[in-house]
Amino acid sequence: MKVALLGLGLMGLPIAHRLVHCGHELITWNRSKERLKTAQDEGLNVTPSLTEAVTAGEVLILTLSDAGAINQVLFDPSVKPLIRGKTVLQMGTISPDESRDIGAAVVDAGGDYLEVPVLGSIPEAKAGELIVMAAGSESAYHQTLLMLRGLGKEVEHLGPVGKGAAVKLAMNQLIASLTAGFSQSLGLIRAEGVEVEQFMGLLRQSALYAPTFDKKLKKFMEHDYSNPNFPLKHLIKDIALFQKVAEASGMNGEVANAILRILRSGQEAGYGDEDYSSLYEAINPGFDAETDTGC
Repeated sequence: MKVALLGLGLMGLPIAHRLVHCGHELITWNRSKERLKTAQDEGLNVTPSLTEAVTAGEVLILTLSDAGAINQVLFDPSVKPLIRGKTVLQMGTISPDESRDIGAAVVDAGGDYLEVPVLGSIPEAKAGELIVMAAGSESAYHQTLLMLRGLGKEVEHLGPVGKGAAVKLAMNQLIASLTAGFSQSLGLIRAEGVEVEQFMGLLRQSALYAPTFDKKLKKFMEHDYSNPNFPLKHLIKDIALFQKVAEASGMNGEVANAILRILRSGQEAGYGDEDYSSLYEAINPGFDAETDTGC
């Protein structure tokens, strides 16, 4: 399948490599020349021309940062006429309403639209083990299903446009909530001098345990949040979006608002580009990263 991938950020680049690994004819484009050069150095087929990329692809995969970027790229006056006859797969984390608006605009331009946000990070993208939450055009879903199965261990069609975006926001809210809750509990354990492994041994036996706790524990213990798969600043964007959608739906957004304040305090402390688990430092600011060796 001829695929144009637009956006070579943290997830776009490994997804591009995975598509090539699965045998697809791929051309890639990115707004910044630096990421484009990185992709070229890694052996990917790149072009600095957005119209060339869109013209070349039967399927357009969008791995762009937000709805603003998607609208700017996809509906540029030079690009919009080229959408006719194309299938657009939108992989970014945006709101259900934003996705519905983009989908309607794609259809108006003569294209087909499927939202396919994913759960997982760089290792899962490289291994083809993402969880793909598809929603929208059934014809686009069946056309691209084999390709999507190369990217994800789970590919499920959830219904009309917006449902995939909603599930993705719900999942990312859990990322923040679980990490914040564990950070607070671990902080108390360490403050009271309880052996961390004793606590973890009990936690692992309980219904309260989530695998992400062990996945992030080493980072907490070593205060090392470098080489992020999902930076704190991106989680802030997603939780702000979740809060907006939740409140518009009539939900009480105070929980999301409280987590958002913690996340933003972490960003203000300089952790915005670090792994999102650095929110531990915002919840437990009393630990000295230079001297703390754990319990």
